[in-house]
Amino acid sequence: MIGPLAEPLSPRRSLSLLVVFLLSVSSPSFPSDIPNAVIVLETPPGTPGSDPAAALPRFVLLKDGQVFVGGTSHFQAARLEKGDVQALRRRADAARKAAGRNRMITFAGEDQPPIRLRLPEDGPTEIAITGDPALAPANLQPLAGFVRDLLAYDNPGLAPYHPASYAVRARAGAARPGGCRRWDFPWPIEQAVDSPRILSASEGASWPTGALPASVCAGQKRYLVTLQPLLPGEQP
Repeated sequence: MIGPLAEPLSPRRSLSLLVVFLLSVSSPSFPSDIPNAVIVLETPPGTPGSDPAAALPRFVLLKDGQVFVGGTSHFQAARLEKGDVQALRRRADAARKAAGRNRMITFAGEDQPPIRLRLPEDGPTEIAITGDPALAPANLQPLAGFVRDLLAYDNPGLAPYHPASYAVRARAGAARPGGCRRWDFPWPIEQAVDSPRILSASEGASWPTGALPASVCAGQKRYLVTLQPLLPGEQP
């Protein structure tokens, strides 16, 4: 639902709208960390204990037709036929037109963490969506239906994606169940706290990946460390 509400906002709904607003104004117009992206759909991680900072995009389409579908820990990838790419581009354009100038859209239904649809071509567009897309009004069905289909996207060509490298992030945190790993990389873990570090796929082969963190013991300190798979050309 967009525009004036017929009923006063509940504290919960007001907080939801405030979160969407803050997310919108605190982000750049469009990030350049996934080169050649045409469509990017981001959702908060749903697995308990996940780290939102390392969450994988739910869906990414690149200009060359490569498509990536993200889960909690890994990507599936495929290369689409030209007709399939064009169909997705047309639906992205229709979604952009349906949203108009609105960059914060709330549908009816239960409040949920925002979904973010990014369309970097033809004037970068980023739309934050809360509520249930299934309850979208008719004028927003091109947007809501597109988001629903991206959330459930499947393709017979999808296969596990094997990244060339990972973005390593660390933050202070208590050890998780399952034990504590030693930090045996050739650079101090504090460097990954200050900013992400790049790790080759071979170096990170035995580590959990994606939004699920590993517990690391470094001296008397405890950290939670994530290894985010990077897409082609992506920089953390």
